[in-house]
Amino acid sequence: MKKNIKKTSKKIASLASKTLKDKNSSKIAKELAGSALSQKQKSNQTGSKMEDKASMVLKSKKYNKETKQLAASVLSQSNKER
Repeated sequence: MKKNIKKTSKKIASLASKTLKDKNSSKIAKELAGSALSQKQKSNQTGSKMEDKASMVLKSKKYNKETKQLAASVLSQSNKER
């Protein structure tokens, strides 16, 4: 299985950090932020459960722009063969 070597950008890492510190951020936003940050320095890639959550966020009108940015970043770092 090919490994995705993309890493989280500085802009998304900053947004993720801000999201995790914000007491008003939703649980899903914090999960996406944590996933994005875990992929900042290491060659981690998104797991299948997080891919499903990120995909759901992008398809929904319920989530704000920032949460969708985190979801898009997380999805871009998923395994391409899945």
